[in-house]
Amino acid sequence: MLIYGKQPVYYLISRHPEKIETLYLAKELEAKEYNRLMRMGFAVKRIPPDAAQKMSRSGNHQGFLAETAALEPTPLNTLAGKEFVVVLCGITDVGNIGAIARSAYALGADGLVVTGIKSLALEPVVRSSTGALFDLPFNVTTNLYDALTELKNRGHRLYGAVMEGEDVRTLAFEGKRALLLGNEGEGIPARAVRRLDQGVRIAMAHGFDSLNVSAAGAILMERMRTA
Repeated sequence: MLIYGKQPVYYLISRHPEKIETLYLAKELEAKEYNRLMRMGFAVKRIPPDAAQKMSRSGNHQGFLAETAALEPTPLNTLAGKEFVVVLCGITDVGNIGAIARSAYALGADGLVVTGIKSLALEPVVRSSTGALFDLPFNVTTNLYDALTELKNRGHRLYGAVMEGEDVRTLAFEGKRALLLGNEGEGIPARAVRRLDQGVRIAMAHGFDSLNVSAAGAILMERMRTA
């Protein structure tokens, strides 16, 4: 798996150097930093900028690319044993998924379940999560209702972001809980809304009707954290 961009690559260098197989540098570094990287146990190769552009398919690599071990999803039944899980319902934009993963890890969620898609494009999601997906257990389950059944059977209370929900600021959260986030076009499917224990919403100060799903998810996760 190829990760590029200074932030995600340096996240791996600082947190998971053992996962890096080869670090590619398409820019000059100070001798001290270059020597430090050379001692970290992975291969370091200098490459010309045009080679970096080709490897990243003209992406914004900033001179840093890393070939890493593949990320493996966590089984759904393992994630269902955790306390606070975020469930994405048909969200397909990799930028939004990565941003949600980043917020979920930063705000104390224990795992991410991505539903409604057959596979997850891991490389762009890792990049947009700035590497946080390496530390956040995740699962990809095609059928949303299989995921909800597993979570309910393991004792989770289901909360969903819906326009008619309760103001999240008025609620208290404890114990095993799951936050459902729907895609920006259709939201959470009606069938899944009927299975919620509680709908939640973010009260707007100026009558604005919605937020980007990653921004809304971060606010709801912050309100739902217990520590």
